[in-house]
Amino acid sequence: MHDQMEAFLDRVEQCNTFEDLYFQIGALRDLFQINHVVYHSVNRQGDPFALATYGAEWANYYEKEELYKIDPVVLSAFERFHPYNWKNLSWDKKHARRMLLDAIDGGVGNQGVSVPIRGPHGEFSLFSLSHSCTDEVWARFVANYMSDLLLVGHFLHQTARRIEHSSKEQEFVSLSPRESDALRLLGGGLNRGRVAEKLSISEHTLRVYIESARFKLRAANTTHAVAKAMSQGLIAI
Repeated sequence: MHDQMEAFLDRVEQCNTFEDLYFQIGALRDLFQINHVVYHSVNRQGDPFALATYGAEWANYYEKEELYKIDPVVLSAFERFHPYNWKNLSWDKKHARRMLLDAIDGGVGNQGVSVPIRGPHGEFSLFSLSHSCTDEVWARFVANYMSDLLLVGHFLHQTARRIEHSSKEQEFVSLSPRESDALRLLGGGLNRGRVAEKLSISEHTLRVYIESARFKLRAANTTHAVAKAMSQGLIAI
């Protein structure tokens, strides 16, 4: 699965249109062998945007009934910073329970997990997966793949923002301390394994910081990101 995930992330990075990204959303669903994958976002103008593998019937019903206004999955995203299991949300209200039953009937599934993502300039998105299975099977799935889900959510958000802003001029760049440290150490000649060790993080997490910095700098690769960060005075080696 590790090699398949690496190949998937590479394909996401190469997407240049939302159609390309939608195709990869479907590929991820097939890779995990689950019911559905959905990426929700709000663009710079405040308009909602979604890429989902849901069927047209459920998608149209959800939009027509404006279920996002009562959906605990969506509403919880504005209050949380960490991934959450749908079963742990409050479904006490009658309209929420009705929506949940309709979703199950619509093929969404009885299980789900969501990853809220916040970008460097206030952008917000929500990456979710759903399936039909027992609590035990779903708990194992989430435990086994959570680190991958965090990475995928980050890559989807990066790519969606790049596609959306591809014609925009580059904005002021501000790197986080971890992003700066990662580029500085890589620029100093350390490999990724040694950088991760120096920062006391996993190589998976290090990749998130590197790719986030590269995205902010609009760099073609890591070497380019280091060079641009140095030229803009963001790091010193």
